[in-house]
This record gives sequence, C-alpha cells and structure tokens, in this order.
Amino acid sequence: MSGDSSTLRPHGGYRRLRSFQVTEIIYDGTVAFCDRFVDKRSRTHDQMVQAARSGRQNIAEGSRASATSSQTELRLVNVARASLDELLLDYEDFLRQRGLKQWEKDDLEARRVREVGVKTDRTDPSDQKKRYSEWLDHRDPAVVANALICL
Repeated sequence: MSGDSSTLRPHGGYRRLRSFQVTEIIYDGTVAFCDRFVDKRSRTHDQMVQAARSGRQNIAEGSRASATSSQTELRLVNVARASLDELLLDYEDFLRQRGLKQWEKDDLEARRVREVGVKTDRTDPSDQKKRYSEWLDHRDPAVVANALICL
C-alpha cells in the first residue's frame, strides 16, 4: 500500500447536506403530524416516527462513515432511502384510507412546497423550518401529509 495511510477522505459535515436538512424537517414534521392526527398508542404512530428518525440518523451515520468506507456510507444511505420510502407509503395510506386527496406532482400547492427548498438559505436550517410552517402547522391533516410527501 502506498501513500499516507493516515489520510482519510473528507467526511462528516452532514448538517450542511441538503438531504440531512430535509430529513430533519421530515422527522420533526412527522412527530408533530403523528402526535396531532394518529393515535399515540397505535403501531402506525411508532412506525412512522421511527421511519422518519431512521432516515435522518442513517444520513448522518453514512456521512460520518464516508471517511473510512464508501460501502458503509452507501449501505446507510440506502437504509435511509428505504425508511423514507416506507414513510412515504404511510402518508399515502393515511390519505387514501380517509378519502383525502393526494396532491398531484404539478398541483399548485405541491409546487409551492417544493419551491421553498429552492429559495431557502441552506446555511440556516431554522429558516427552512419556518418557511414550511404554512403547511406543517395547518389544521387540515391532508395539507400536512401532502406537504411532507412533497419534501
């Protein structure tokens, strides 16, 4: 093996990653959504919160692992993706089972939610959370669920 074995690839800094910032909003939004609209004693409540948490945590762990193992980083990112896919299905189920409309990709509200991410200052994560409050704090569970789907 040649070269300096003490040299590690750049890693960490996950809090600056757009994927981590979005999953943090999804996690916080999911906890609030479940506390407001899903029975706290239900398995669904726990599963949705854990799926959102897993998405966030695995992005952070993957970023930290990137210094020593691309394979571990990729595995953890794939776990995060699978967790977020599971959560997406939970939100779709919530809407469908209650006869609530799921926004189409090109619906005005869906586009407005997605545009927030484009216009947001990524150096201030608290700014992002405030920008989504119009939807995430809404009293209609369909609006909140659809906004979280858009993220």
